[in-house]
Amino acid sequence: MDAVRVALLREVLAGTQWLGATRRFAGVLRGSVEPYGGGLLLVGTQRYEPWHLAAHLVDEAAWSGLPALAPTLVRHEVRRPAPEHLAVDLGRLEAARRGETLLVVAPGTVEAGLLERVQGVRRTGATVLALSDEGSELEGLAHELLTVPKAGAVDLDTVQHLVSAAAGENTVPGARGGRNFRDRLSRLADRLTAPPPERW
Repeated sequence: MDAVRVALLREVLAGTQWLGATRRFAGVLRGSVEPYGGGLLLVGTQRYEPWHLAAHLVDEAAWSGLPALAPTLVRHEVRRPAPEHLAVDLGRLEAARRGETLLVVAPGTVEAGLLERVQGVRRTGATVLALSDEGSELEGLAHELLTVPKAGAVDLDTVQHLVSAAAGENTVPGARGGRNFRDRLSRLADRLTAPPPERW
């Protein structure tokens, strides 16, 4: 989703809780990776792989000048041969350490094996963040959880777009510094004229 569509989506959702909720979550995400300069792991469930969110975060990392936002996509199943950025399996979660951040995107049921791995990541001292449907098994396990009601005004896909866009902005809660109007306008112009990424 490009900057214009995100802006239109924000207009439609103005006055709802979602703009504030996604910006707060994005601020926590950005604040957890910014001091360490890397170490963002992104994982989904066996049935849902958040490669689209991974691609958007890579874009935001480049546009915002914050390389730490570019995630390592952790996959349940890696078919060999695979490009390096698509070849990281669940074993990477066992290697997670303090200072790293794990972002779990989980529509529907979270399988027991993934929950155990997420618990292990948390025990090592890494930060665990999650985007999920309401009533998720990740409640109480993630340091920060943003849930989406199943019959609400937005779905999990929309929330991911809002979070990724907000994570690249210096104005999200929890982010340091700020940009003036000219910086924001320049950034928007760069985003609108940039070629699409080929990596994903």
